[in-house]
This record gives sequence, C-alpha cells and structure tokens, in this order.
Amino acid sequence: MPALAVSIIVPTLNEAAGIEGFLRHLAERCPGWEIVVADGGSEDGTAPLAAPLARVIIAPRGRARQMNAGAAVAGGEAFWFLHANSRLPPEAPAALTAALEVPEVAGGCFRLRLPRRGLAYRIADDLGNLGVDVFGFALGDHGIFARRSAFEAAGRFSDLPLMEDAEFYRALRKQGRAPQLRPRIETSPRRWEARGPGRTTGVYLLLLAGYCLGVSPPRLAGWHRRLL
Repeated sequence: MPALAVSIIVPTLNEAAGIEGFLRHLAERCPGWEIVVADGGSEDGTAPLAAPLARVIIAPRGRARQMNAGAAVAGGEAFWFLHANSRLPPEAPAALTAALEVPEVAGGCFRLRLPRRGLAYRIADDLGNLGVDVFGFALGDHGIFARRSAFEAAGRFSDLPLMEDAEFYRALRKQGRAPQLRPRIETSPRRWEARGPGRTTGVYLLLLAGYCLGVSPPRLAGWHRRLL
C-alpha cells in the first residue's frame, strides 16, 4: 500500500529572518511533499520570501486559525504542523509515514529537543516529552501530525489564545492511537534566551501544571502575558 500523501503546514508571523532557510530545510528533508505556509499578516515580508519555496496563503491572525486555513487548502491525506523555528532530524519523515501505515494510528507527534546545554533546557524538553506520554497532550513544537479524516473528526484546532495545540491533541487521541515518535525535533531556544532559560522554563511549567489542573486556556493566556 503506498504511503499517504502528507502536506506540511507552517503558520508564520514575522519570520522573515529564517523562513527561506527553513523552507529549504523542509524541501531537503521531505522532497516532493506539499508545503503550505499560512501567514497571519506578517509585516516583515515573510510571505513574499516564502512564495518561491511553498504555497503561501494569507489567513486571519492566530495560530489555530492559520493552521486550520492551511489544512483547508492542503491536498494531502495527512497534515504535519510545523513551526518555522524547528529543524527536523533526517529520520523524521520516514518515521511519520511508517506510523501512518498502521490503520489504528490517527496521528501523533515527535519528541522535542532544545539545542542548548543547561538544566533549564533539559527540564523544558525532557519533561515536555514525558508529559505527552503521561498527560496525553502535545504542544506545537512537538510537530503534531494527523490524518485528514482524524483532523476533521477531532474538530480541527479550537480558536483559543493558548493551548489550542494541547486541546487538539487530546481530541485527536479520541480518534485513534496518537504515539509520540522517537526522533527529536529541534526547536529554537530564542524564547528561553529572550527572558532567561530559568524564568521561561518555570513559567511554562506553571502554565502546563495549570492546564493539567483544569485552568482554562484564556486564563492561562493571561498568566502568560503577565509573566512573560
């Protein structure tokens, strides 16, 4: 049975500094795969820079809205949602297609790695990876993927100010298996470096703990604005 056609969907907002390099990286790692950039109205020229390297659409601003808009125009039988500050290990595309060869698998995600040394970074990525398996939700940096049918059945991404990815992943798991695959996607540590790795990790752990305890995403978004 041939592998499912996969569309990569990238939500962007003011990513001009790195978007060309990222899209070339995707083309190298995933030759022949459709790439859809769903831009939220960038003011730095992200969209025209991306246009020669991907299909670009302009969507209402907001990560959930942008990812849903990208999925609406994508032609693949499965979607892979990636952030523009990520880097893929060589084995990631094959691991994704192998996972989707199992009929019971609705989607899944990857492990995360922050490419910096230090305790705060290891707490951030190792506990995040453990959280996927223990608490059953993944965040966008983990490279969430889903069959088109499961994506629709799960209700797409909810229009939330925060945790739209975690909410979607929980809904996805109701449609079938959603494993966390072993390859590690690297994500840029720029958020940690901007505010300090210790403080940023502490705030993210507080937000995740609040989410696990049932604090609503809008309230968590307020905490995020005040603390970071």
